[in-house]
Amino acid sequence: MIIEIGKNILRFLFFILLQVTIVRHLDLGIYFNPFFFIGAILMLPLQADKTLVLVIAFVAGLVVDMFYNTMGMNAAACTFMAFCRPWALQIYSPAGEYNADATATVGSMGVGWMIRYAGTLILLHHTVLFYLEAFSFYGFFTTLAKVILSSIATLILILITQSLFFRNVS
Repeated sequence: MIIEIGKNILRFLFFILLQVTIVRHLDLGIYFNPFFFIGAILMLPLQADKTLVLVIAFVAGLVVDMFYNTMGMNAAACTFMAFCRPWALQIYSPAGEYNADATATVGSMGVGWMIRYAGTLILLHHTVLFYLEAFSFYGFFTTLAKVILSSIATLILILITQSLFFRNVS
């Protein structure tokens, strides 16, 4: 149990540090804004307490908000994503139950499952984040393009990271 908590803390530090030091400074144009750090929330143990996941997501979003100067928008989007996580886990549940100590990684759940699960939650996160940022429906389709393209970029970054660093992690 202590080892799992330590692994999750290190994972969060890794993802948030990478987000604020490297990914934040990537200039990919106005339509590609990957938010790589949400991978740490997605990779929490599948049986984690829902309240704890909400708190962790809020704190992670707040930390990123401090570096991006976005006044709580990431905290709101991450909290919403964490709120929707049990629903996504239920929808994409494999036959039977999840393993008690399983995490949402490609190594433990498979690529197809991870794309569906992470893709759905990333799309929800980015929708909330970018429409809060725009704070209007003016430029609706421009914001929608930003949501979709940034979601794809985020998903690809998370899948690459899991393939490189979290191959056999369960």
